[in-house]
Amino acid sequence: METIFRNSRFKLAIVALVASMLAGGVGIAAASDVKVNLSGDQEVPPVKTSASGSGTITVNDDKSIKGKITTSNIKATGAHIHEGAPGKNGPDIITLKKTSDNEWSVPDDAKLTDAQYDAFKAGNLYVNVHSDAHKSGEIRGQLKR
Repeated sequence: METIFRNSRFKLAIVALVASMLAGGVGIAAASDVKVNLSGDQEVPPVKTSASGSGTITVNDDKSIKGKITTSNIKATGAHIHEGAPGKNGPDIITLKKTSDNEWSVPDDAKLTDAQYDAFKAGNLYVNVHSDAHKSGEIRGQLKR
């Protein structure tokens, strides 16, 4: 047995196995960090605007959700996460809270339902930001994993 452990190939295989288990998250809950970029051309129908936004939304395996969006060139009146496929509008499911002039955050206790989590995994959630000029949304970004 001692000869086996001295064998460098065996040691390398053990190290590779342990590393792949740690990197692969075997038995460990994972989160999906989604970078999102918002623009008027993603709205339905598209909006001509100089406004934009970007941020990161994190969806955990327990369906909890967190993150923030930073906007520019827009006097935003509200921001939401909606359920809807690309090119389609859908109902808002989470109202983002305004944390500064150009920043909107997911509330601390936000959590997706099973159906909303499935929609997220399918790429059917989006963030949009509303303004007085575009009450249904001026900029939008699909949450794609």
